Amino acid sequence: MKLLALDTATEACSVALNLDGDVIERFELTPRRHSRDLLPMVEDVLAQAGLSLKQLDALAFGRGPGAFTGLRVATAMVQGLAFAVDLPVVPVSTLAALAQQGLREHQAAKVLSAIDARMDEVYWGAFSESDGLMVPVAAEIVTLPENVVVPVMDGYWFGMGTGWAFRHRLSATVVDCQIEAWPRAHDIALLAAADFKRGKGLPAEQAMPVYLRDKVALKKSER
Repeated sequence: MKLLALDTATEACSVALNLDGDVIERFELTPRRHSRDLLPMVEDVLAQAGLSLKQLDALAFGRGPGAFTGLRVATAMVQGLAFAVDLPVVPVSTLAALAQQGLREHQAAKVLSAIDARMDEVYWGAFSESDGLMVPVAAEIVTLPENVVVPVMDGYWFGMGTGWAFRHRLSATVVDCQIEAWPRAHDIALLAAADFKRGKGLPAEQAMPVYLRDKVALKKSER
């Protein structure tokens, strides 16, 4: 398995190469510089591994939710690379990637992922571990912090993501949380490899971002 993953859904920009479970990653906080930095990071990771795009099995990207401009940058890049060498693409939820990071770095088997969605809202998802991978246990939503709903499950929840800056307003109890956590290509690469093996690779033109919010131009009172 040789899979390249990238993510620009938040302030972070990252690229990772999954080589049969061994991951090479480049990660930087580069707000407003994603379109400039992403391709050099891709080239750097491939050069370190001594591989070309043509030698890969698939590409993956953080499909959202996240910043609108960032999601378009990642989508355009992955589509362009996939078209160039005729590779399938695996879209991965950025909230799921945060949850996978919670498992990988904090051994958290149940994670509530929250990303600051601006406009006084959060992107929200709940995930639980299954065979070493985080899987959703509720639908992903964008909502006011006060309106989040936590699935009723045994055990303790761990919080991941910038949305936990609203911790005092979130109707959720966690054993701990990591506010300064951003989706990473490392975890997208892990989740995408499993999805690819299950036949979830898509043609490049079908790899689309997921915004969750479709009324961004309206005022909060109108939405």
